[in-house]
Amino acid sequence: MRNSNREWYFAERPEGEPDTESFELQEGDVPDPKHGQLLVRVKYLSVDPYMRGRMRDAESYAEPWDVGDVLRGGIVGEVIESESDQYESGDLVTGNGTWADYSILDADDVAPVDSEIADLPAYLGTLGMPGRTAYFGLLEVGEPKPGETVVVSGAAGAVGSVVGQVAKLNGCRVVGFAGSDEKTDWLTEDLGFDAAINYKATDDYRAALDDAAPEGVDVYFDNVGGPITDAVFTKLNLDARVAVCGQIAHYNDEEVPVGPRKLPMLIAPRAKVQGLLIGDYATRFGEASEQLGKWVSTGELKHRETVVEGLENAPDAFLGLFSGDNIGKQVVKISE
Repeated sequence: MRNSNREWYFAERPEGEPDTESFELQEGDVPDPKHGQLLVRVKYLSVDPYMRGRMRDAESYAEPWDVGDVLRGGIVGEVIESESDQYESGDLVTGNGTWADYSILDADDVAPVDSEIADLPAYLGTLGMPGRTAYFGLLEVGEPKPGETVVVSGAAGAVGSVVGQVAKLNGCRVVGFAGSDEKTDWLTEDLGFDAAINYKATDDYRAALDDAAPEGVDVYFDNVGGPITDAVFTKLNLDARVAVCGQIAHYNDEEVPVGPRKLPMLIAPRAKVQGLLIGDYATRFGEASEQLGKWVSTGELKHRETVVEGLENAPDAFLGLFSGDNIGKQVVKISE
C-alpha cells in the first residue's frame, strides 16, 4: 500500500471546452472504512463523456459537481480492507468510486468482478455501464428487427461499439460513423459492421449514407448529434426509431446551436425519437450483465479499451474524449 492517497478535485467550472485548469490533484491520508464499507485500491478508473454535464452549475439527470468536490466515476479495484461480511481482502469489485489511489465504497453498492470472463478494464466498458446502456438502449428503445438497417454515431466508442455488435447479433445491417480510418477499419474488419463512414474525411454525409445504407435507416442510435444526426434524419424509413443516448458534439457549447429543423423530417416516416437514461433500467442490470458476459465469453461480443497510464494523467484521459483519442472505452490505469 501507498502511505498516502492522491485524489483529483474539481477546481473550477469550465467555459466551453474544459482544460486542465478544472482539475487539482491533492494528497492526503488513506481513508478508513466504516461499518458496511470497503477500502478499495483502484486499479482502473473510468472517464466518460457524461461527466462534462456534471461540470455545469445546472440541474440534469446527473447531479452537478460542486467546486471543491472530489471527482467520481466508475472504478475496478481490489478490496484492501473490508468492514462488511459480503467481501474480504483480495476480492475484485467494481462500483462508483473516486479519482484516487484508494476509494471508500459501500459494500451494498459494488459488484464482484470475474477476471476469467474478461480482463478488468472490460468491467468499465462492455461489461459495465456503457455495455448496459448499449444493451437496453438498442433493444428496448431501438427495438431492432432482423433485416433492418441500424446506424450508430460514435460507433467506435464504448457504447457505440457494443450497439453495433448487438445489432448484428439480432440480424441487422449495421452502419457506423467514426472519426478515423483506423476506427472505421476496426468496426468493419474486427466487429463485423457492414459499413463505416469516417466523418472527418467525408464532406457529404447524406451521400455517404446513400452508399452505406441504400435501403434507408430503420434504427438510429445517436451518441453524437450535430451534422451527422441532421443527415441521418433525412434517411429515416417508415416507423423508424431513434434512440438519443448522447450529444457529445454539443457538450461544450455555451449556447444551444441552431441547425436544420429536424421535426418535419419525422412526419412522413412517422418516426419515433426517444431519449434514454441507463438508470431507468437499474432493476434489470443483472439481466444485461449476464447476457453481455455470455457473449464476451463465447467471443460473439468483442471489446477494446484505450488505457492511459497513471492517476496523474486522468484529466488528460477525460479531455481526450472530446478530441476522439479513444477507440472503445477510455480508462485510466491506476495500479497493477
